[in-house]
Amino acid sequence: DQHLCWSNLLKLLLELVVGQYEHFGYPPGYPEPVQEQYTPPQLSPDTPRIQLRLAGDKRKHNEGRVEVFYNGEWGTVCDDDFTLHAAQVVCRELGYVEAISWSPSSKYGKGQGPIWFDNLHCTGKEKTLALCPSNGIGVSDCKHTEDVGVVCSDRRIPGFKFINTMANHIESLDIQVEDVRIRAILSSYRKRIPVTEGYVEVKDGGKWKQICNAEWTQFNSRVICGMFGFPGERRYNTRVYKMFARRRKPTYWDYSVNCTGNEAHLSSCKLGQAALGKSNGTCAGGLPVVVSCVPGRAFAPTPMSGFRKAFRQEQPLVRLRGGAIVGEGRVEVLKNGEWGTICDDNWNLQSATVVCRELGFGTAKEALSGGRLGQGMGPVHMNEVECSGFEKSITECFFNKENVGCSHEEDAAVRCNVPAMGFQERLRLSGGRTPYEGRVEVLVERNGSLVWGTVCSDGWGTMEAMVVCRQLGLGFASNAFQETWYWPGAVGADAVVMSGVRCSGTEMSLSHCLHHGGHLNCPKGGGRYAAGVSCSETAPDLVLNPQVVEQTTYMEDRPMFMLQCAYEENCLSSTSGQVPANSYRRLLRFSSQIHNNGQSDFRPKASRESWVWHDCHRHYHSMEVFTLYDLFSLNGTKVAEGHKASFCLEDSECDEGIEKRYECANFGDQGITVGCWDTYRHDIDCQWVDITDVKPGDYIFQIVINPNYEVPESDYSNNIVKCRCRYDGHRVWMYSCHNGKTVWNHFCS
Repeated sequence: DQHLCWSNLLKLLLELVVGQYEHFGYPPGYPEPVQEQYTPPQLSPDTPRIQLRLAGDKRKHNEGRVEVFYNGEWGTVCDDDFTLHAAQVVCRELGYVEAISWSPSSKYGKGQGPIWFDNLHCTGKEKTLALCPSNGIGVSDCKHTEDVGVVCSDRRIPGFKFINTMANHIESLDIQVEDVRIRAILSSYRKRIPVTEGYVEVKDGGKWKQICNAEWTQFNSRVICGMFGFPGERRYNTRVYKMFARRRKPTYWDYSVNCTGNEAHLSSCKLGQAALGKSNGTCAGGLPVVVSCVPGRAFAPTPMSGFRKAFRQEQPLVRLRGGAIVGEGRVEVLKNGEWGTICDDNWNLQSATVVCRELGFGTAKEALSGGRLGQGMGPVHMNEVECSGFEKSITECFFNKENVGCSHEEDAAVRCNVPAMGFQERLRLSGGRTPYEGRVEVLVERNGSLVWGTVCSDGWGTMEAMVVCRQLGLGFASNAFQETWYWPGAVGADAVVMSGVRCSGTEMSLSHCLHHGGHLNCPKGGGRYAAGVSCSETAPDLVLNPQVVEQTTYMEDRPMFMLQCAYEENCLSSTSGQVPANSYRRLLRFSSQIHNNGQSDFRPKASRESWVWHDCHRHYHSMEVFTLYDLFSLNGTKVAEGHKASFCLEDSECDEGIEKRYECANFGDQGITVGCWDTYRHDIDCQWVDITDVKPGDYIFQIVINPNYEVPESDYSNNIVKCRCRYDGHRVWMYSCHNGKTVWNHFCS
């Protein structure tokens, strides 16, 4: 008895411990708990038969207003007493593994028809929403302003079987299946990456089935291609597939598919009529559905070596910024020669999908709002965007030109479906404490077989680490390591198999970066000197305000005896060492206002114990070089230069509602908080370029922040400001200041 009691007590404790950590979920790369297999619900005859769907203005395909079909009519659910337990019942009834969250007050728009359920009290274990205690079906005192919505996980229940209880109204039902795929049938397509042509197959009840093409349209093909990362579809050779279908008898799904062509996912399409009239499961006079998709240029299926080394967008009018991986980012549009953002009012999957297709991706996985992928700079070009879904460019959609009340806190962003390139399988992080860090190990071919090995850390830096984190889908790099002795990697993967790696930072795979071929060269060898990374889902993004530079520029003649500290810190031109103390230096002065528009704080790379004290200026340097200031002739020759060591990174001012966190006084913490900016005033030492030896004329003035990429950022393209500069020997003017590298073209045109 005592033994049994202890056994039960231990079991209870174990359950409590497991229960305590259950809701945290498992990080990517760690084994998930074994999922239960789906079993069709056994309902008693007196249980009301209902059908569910997710409707309304969506930002993801697996969310929406909860709609219930009962008694021949679609209706909604009231948010009174609704809980996550009720959302769990909804999501599981729709075939999703679990509910993530729920929203009251018609977040997805107001529905129509009866409000079928009110005051639901679910435990979360019910087999159908109809079994949850409520006021009774159709008994409600709510309005449609109280319609409830849910967000489900995008993972499906293994073995999920679609069960239709409403045969007469089938065309208004969303498609619910366990999984979808394009299966390459012809041998020539089986060897290609990505898979662009083959049978469309759905997994229903744990079995893969083909779809009868009797009622298939090109709109359906467009949706399927979009889901798998392709912007469009094309014709294919039907004769070959006819021959194949004769040789192997297909297994057909029971239904047809009815898409309008602008859905972002098959689950947003409606179920077509039951396609198989005959009980023997044949498709009368038809064949299995085949799609042939057209990939964007960056993903064209060719031998691996033939891929473009760096990703280039296909459309110059639209670009994505601040995203961790290819196909995601803040949406920016070009108008009157200036890049600007889109306000998130009315931003939805349909508009986001137009952006994704325009850039050579598939449909949108998610339409993000609220500056979720960082805040942009410059104007807000578009507001209240409404697209039909068939526009060639977001600039063709209807939008409100008045951006009243729109700030960059409302910048719209997208996550697009991109083709499965298989890059993730050729790289891994080993030995780290979490899946987000570790020694970099790559899969390479050696003597006809694939082996894992390490990467030489010689010259390994932020750009290379960025590519690794992107390739693994782990976000941005937070650190690049040239020593990894503290991470015991896989024993069989110690040998160096890749050296001389140099990345531009935009590559989709480490193998696309420049690197040594068969002749490896790694002076220190691998082992403890193998390359490593740590990744983060967020990163800072420093942006310099070009208007402040333009407005604060002036010229000052300053005597050498007042510039001793600056001379010691190498802030004057090289000729200053040969001049008498009573001579003057001519300084081009200006203020710098550096914003952090990213998603995490900007912190100096060096930890505080390694900051260097500069006695002359009485401050600590936390970065060797934080900004570079250069003056170029119009043909690109440098005529003068300056630099600013990061003597004091702090929050000078912040956006409304954000508190300052960093202050340099008394050896304080250094950094720039998200939503804050650090201002280097024009009247402080080294905030200048020494132009004593510069002749009068027209020049290009350039500022580069974080020039050596010491600190990872989500977007380096906005770290440069360029201005036109005119110097007549007595006065200086700065004009046409712009962020980004594209300004050269503007000047040269």
